[in-house]
Amino acid sequence: MAEFLNTSGIVLKSSPVNDFDRRVVILTEKAGKIAAFANGARKQGSRFAASTDLFVFAEFSLYAGRNAFTIREVNVKNYFGELRADYEAALYGMYFLEVTEKATVENGDDSDMLVLLYQTLRALTHPVYSKSLVRTIFELKTVMISGTFNTAVLEGGFSDTVKRYAEVLYRTPAKSVYGYALKEEFLSEAQILSAREMSAAFEGYEFKSLEMLKTI
Repeated sequence: MAEFLNTSGIVLKSSPVNDFDRRVVILTEKAGKIAAFANGARKQGSRFAASTDLFVFAEFSLYAGRNAFTIREVNVKNYFGELRADYEAALYGMYFLEVTEKATVENGDDSDMLVLLYQTLRALTHPVYSKSLVRTIFELKTVMISGTFNTAVLEGGFSDTVKRYAEVLYRTPAKSVYGYALKEEFLSEAQILSAREMSAAFEGYEFKSLEMLKTI
């Protein structure tokens, strides 16, 4: 691993460390999921205060230590501030971050998941997409990227429309999955498919943010 790493990425988790610092988990283009420390990020007026929040998409310059990185510079490309102004959208966004964190590995090749997450956060704040549709697309494509999507499940009980839609998503690059619409009358059926695949892929893991979503 190089001593310095310059890469784009999205902040998946952010937590306080002592009185002044912050530890973040970033899904990066070049090194997969990494942990990094932002020294002084909790100090008033820190240049890292806003740039190490959840959802931030940025170019990160990092120094590689023994067990974690240290952030040197951050050039923010998108804060996704709209998510912070919409409680429901924020909960969906937190769910997408949690799924991504669970689906990726440290120092892995997860560039497709990074692209999917970025496009998903963009779609989440776009009025043309319902939040339920965004979630369904994200879940299905996540399972497909991870290589655990079971094509045999389509053989039982699903309409031709949903089968074709799943096949299109499977073939479509992550950057373009929100370019294909699904009529509202087929959404509930697609949600059943995505729920089955997510449960199988993550072995019934209970996402905390999903429990919060169920309350609204």
